[in-house]
Amino acid sequence: MLKFALVGCGRIAKRHSELLGLKQIYGAELAAVCDIDLPKAQKIGEQFSVPYFADMHEMMRSADIDVVVVLTESGSHAKHVVQLAQYRKHIVVEKPMALTLDDADAMIQACDFAGVKLFVVKQNRFNVPVVKLREALEQGRFGKISLGTVRVRWCRTQSYYDQAPWRGTWAMDGGVLANQASHHVDMLEWMLGDVDSVFAKGATALANIEAEDTAVVVLKFKSGALGIIEATTAVRPNDLEGSISILGEGGSVEIAGFAVNKMKVWSFVEPQAGDEDVMDKYSVNPPNVYGFGHQAYYEHVVDAIRGERQHLVDGLQGRRSLELINAIYESIESGREVPLRFRPKFCRLGERS
Repeated sequence: MLKFALVGCGRIAKRHSELLGLKQIYGAELAAVCDIDLPKAQKIGEQFSVPYFADMHEMMRSADIDVVVVLTESGSHAKHVVQLAQYRKHIVVEKPMALTLDDADAMIQACDFAGVKLFVVKQNRFNVPVVKLREALEQGRFGKISLGTVRVRWCRTQSYYDQAPWRGTWAMDGGVLANQASHHVDMLEWMLGDVDSVFAKGATALANIEAEDTAVVVLKFKSGALGIIEATTAVRPNDLEGSISILGEGGSVEIAGFAVNKMKVWSFVEPQAGDEDVMDKYSVNPPNVYGFGHQAYYEHVVDAIRGERQHLVDGLQGRRSLELINAIYESIESGREVPLRFRPKFCRLGERS
């Protein structure tokens, strides 16, 4: 039984603590929790009858832990992962793994030096319909791909951003692209491959924050395919959509729902056995935008640590999508098309005064 500890007991910790604390992950259990705001840690600790701490170093020294999960604000991920690596326990870090590429490199280096695995949370890759889409891509059913699109149309009112002073800031969070849509950015790149260049526009439409709450991005992939990212938290009054579509010479697939959870289109030029069942078999109805991917993700982490499965979303994979997000911000700030493999000049993500 792998023992997991949580560092950071904010909004997302509810999802992680319930999966681990209620033993919904085979081979894993919650062992300890930590937050500098002790009452937050106390609430989760008492709920699941595990020790709670205000200092992560004290927790690491005194509790029996195999894996530590970093759920702090995005701008603190890097320093916490680097500090925790010294304890030589495997590390899971929520998205985005960091805000700057230098921080991501430091995290990867620290974990490599300590000989521990670094996992970046990308739970949408494990959604049931997304797994089926990936399977079709690997089988070559799309042929030449012309266009890939992701849409994040969610509602985050001012009260959401006011929950914590770091939300929506350049130094610690970024906007909809770095936070809410980072999973979808990763998913599009995972499906269509390396990006050649991006051109983007962003706006702070409804929220009183430093960063953007609305953005549109045009991508050119090295394969020649084009891509579109539409992301906003300015939908009112409720979450509307979290979706992906892939169009190619051999067929078209669209996964819709508000959490990339509902197979909407599954159509191929050359049908295969089982295609007629896909629409019903590969759709789920999750209770919230987190979907069911976290459970499958944790099962993957357990298997990867035990050596039973290839490590799918490591530090290098997390860095790859972070580089794309940085390039998008660079384009927004500069007003220019930005090639990948660049060094940021105008991007403010992770910038501290």
